[in-house]
Amino acid sequence: MRYSSNILIPVLIALLTVAAWALLNRPADEPPWPNRIQGFSFAPMRAHNDPAFKNFPTIEEIDEDLALLQGTVHAVRTYTVESTLAAIPRLAAARGLNVTLGAWIGADPDANEIELARLGEILSKGYRNLVRVMVGNEAILREDVSVSELTQYLDRVRKMTWLPVSTAEPWHVWLKYPELADHVDFITVHLLPYWEGVPVEQAVAYAVSRYDEVKAAFPNKEVIIGEVGWPSNGRRNRGAEASLTNQTRFLRRFLAHAEQAGYVYYVMEAFDQTWKTRIEGATGAYWGVYNTDREPKFVFTQPVVRIPHWQELAGLSVVMAILLLVFLYRDSSSLSSKGKGFLALVMYGISTAAVWIVYDYTRLYMTPATAIVGILLLVGGVGVIVLIMAETHEWAEALWLRRWRRPFPLRAVPDEELPVVSIHVPAYNEPPELLIETLDALAALDYPGYEVLVIDNNTKDPAVWQPVEAHCRHLNEAVGERFRFFHVDPLAGYKAGALNYALRETDPRAEVIAVIDADYIVQPLWLRHLVPAFQDPEVAIVQAPQDYRDADQNAFKAMCMAEYRGFFHIGMVTRNERNAIIQHGTMTMIRRPTLDAVGGWAEWCITEDAELGLRVFEEGHKALYIPCTYGRGLMPDTFADFKKQRYRWAYGAVRTLKHHRHQLLGIRKTTLSAGQRYHFVAGWLPWFADGFNLLFNFAALAWSVAMVMFPLQVTPPYITVALVPLVLFGFKMSKSFLLYRRRVTATLRQSFAAGLAGLALSHTIARAMFGGFVSGGLGFFRTPKLAQAPAFIRALADAREEGLFAIAFWLAAGLIMLRDDAFMLDVRVWVAVLIVQSIPYLAAVVVSLISAAKTLPASLVGPMPEMTGAGSTARVEQGH
Repeated sequence: MRYSSNILIPVLIALLTVAAWALLNRPADEPPWPNRIQGFSFAPMRAHNDPAFKNFPTIEEIDEDLALLQGTVHAVRTYTVESTLAAIPRLAAARGLNVTLGAWIGADPDANEIELARLGEILSKGYRNLVRVMVGNEAILREDVSVSELTQYLDRVRKMTWLPVSTAEPWHVWLKYPELADHVDFITVHLLPYWEGVPVEQAVAYAVSRYDEVKAAFPNKEVIIGEVGWPSNGRRNRGAEASLTNQTRFLRRFLAHAEQAGYVYYVMEAFDQTWKTRIEGATGAYWGVYNTDREPKFVFTQPVVRIPHWQELAGLSVVMAILLLVFLYRDSSSLSSKGKGFLALVMYGISTAAVWIVYDYTRLYMTPATAIVGILLLVGGVGVIVLIMAETHEWAEALWLRRWRRPFPLRAVPDEELPVVSIHVPAYNEPPELLIETLDALAALDYPGYEVLVIDNNTKDPAVWQPVEAHCRHLNEAVGERFRFFHVDPLAGYKAGALNYALRETDPRAEVIAVIDADYIVQPLWLRHLVPAFQDPEVAIVQAPQDYRDADQNAFKAMCMAEYRGFFHIGMVTRNERNAIIQHGTMTMIRRPTLDAVGGWAEWCITEDAELGLRVFEEGHKALYIPCTYGRGLMPDTFADFKKQRYRWAYGAVRTLKHHRHQLLGIRKTTLSAGQRYHFVAGWLPWFADGFNLLFNFAALAWSVAMVMFPLQVTPPYITVALVPLVLFGFKMSKSFLLYRRRVTATLRQSFAAGLAGLALSHTIARAMFGGFVSGGLGFFRTPKLAQAPAFIRALADAREEGLFAIAFWLAAGLIMLRDDAFMLDVRVWVAVLIVQSIPYLAAVVVSLISAAKTLPASLVGPMPEMTGAGSTARVEQGH
């Protein structure tokens, strides 16, 4: 049954994927392209040409283009007579093509005079294939000249030629300045419904209505269409989508109507013009019927298909999804059919999206800039896919496991068979009353053979450590010689140094080492319930979760409690399935011979606990985790301390991964299983994603600044690419909320509070990721206890970096919305990206302010349920 579901589910979803591709690419019949159209707008620029830099095509290249159009069009329309373009009338005559000759009118009067002089020279040669003259192209629309200035140019040219003379403007300019009609022999309108945001289904009717409107306004003038077309790529303009399919549909439909109505028209345009990107944005390059390689971009008579070769892309997406699933299904024996179906659905979804995005991007003309961006996007896209795979896998295993493969073994063991346990309590400058409370709980343990070693390292004030030393003597009088106190100053190695010192002082009879933090109050049955797991000789580590006892103090601590709980109730449980838990520095036990064999605690690492656990796994030992509370400590009192703690954890994770990279990648042979390697790499991927997200944020802000400073030259990022961070954010938030509700059994308020607290740490984790890669000298941050909550101003200062980022994103979004093209969909999507990217930074400010508001009650979040392990890996039996 397992193998059939592994095959059947992917096959069914593959069929659905192919069906979806087919549905989106159904052939649509459209009117055929005429055998010969009226005219083309003709600019024979090649990909390397740019008239702004006086880089024009050669005479031979122009003639090649005219030869390509020969027999398919009656006439071509030009825009300037500068440089080699002045030869077009002569070359076109040899190809049997008529020419509407254009003279460019711009904002420079001297340049206009030179252009008109060149125009006069060509007209004086009397080319018989010249049929019309255009003086200026959208010069009024661009506000390069006034109406009176343009009419003077028109009157001058009309005197120098017998050919009919006009100027070309969009339809609304003629209606706004009807006096122009008195200075032209015919009206030339541009009908480009894309720029007006008209959907393609309405575009032909809209263009015809505007043509009729102009014709009705000037009944005594012939009206010709100087430009009509649709872009094959670029930005979406309100309801108008720039796509190859829409270009095909619009032009074939319009031409069918134009031929029937007898219009004189020029299709915009013959060839794509990559140089126009600089002045018209991404869309400007894609108006041609032929691409820059002079190949037709679409079919002229056959049914129209959105992606002509969609079968290959569908097949590629299926193959990619199958490869991803082969990796995810390698160890899915305990996953239900729903879980496997979920994995398959998401993998097919991201594979299809990836193939579509890559296909879409490769349709762009590759310049050095787009190529570099493409490479960066490819690298980032691979990272996104890997991250989604890891998140999806955890999602599926958290919700749809049929059974837990590694339940925690609760055994009833006679007292005489229980091993001696040495409990190590490292302390540095801890409030004495706090540590005394911890020791009292240890004295109440229901376990026959144990000792407690308190190692106070480097505390300078005797008033801090001497009361603890005295209390240990008092406890020994009450319960026997179980407690030993050590004050060591100086002692190197931070917490790991203290633990190694304790290891050297441990009773030789002790077979198990247990570690708790100085603020933890343990339950009496902690050792009796968990130590028997060591009867399995392969088990080297037994871990209980970190839990906390001060969540009822205020709303901030209740939020932190909810945020912590997710890892211990979700991440650690799924890791335990593959013997890949992260060992913690409290509520942990380790077999003493194993600890000695691997060399003790690593004093170079500030997360010595997780690093030790990885070394133990590399030696082939097992670890067990039980998601049941056996001890509770104290949480950070302020947001600043909350950040310091998470920075230390994330920083240490990076240092550990760097130190063990050869083992994790299989370069150095160890006994690590594939599942262990997977969890130790994939488990920290969300933190690495925060690091890469910081780079993305810097790039996003830089791009936004460029958009504001150079609105004509810099457009928003490609819309399908810009949607990725929005989709990823939605995916992660959905996963977090659903798993909290189902696995943590959290309320909606608690799920929201946990999400807010987690988001607030994103920037801290990102900084830790880069800090861990760059340096290895971070000092150990002890998480302060019982600190005073900060004032309002201090709370803002604690989140100052995040606050500045949030302000920068909002400012960028606001300024971008002031652009003239703010109505464009890609602009609005990019603004949405900026707003979404600001949310983690805003969360940090909000959480910091909540931490300052000491009086906010914890009831706003609500108490978290007890961690009893029910429904996961074990049920704790009360008693023994």
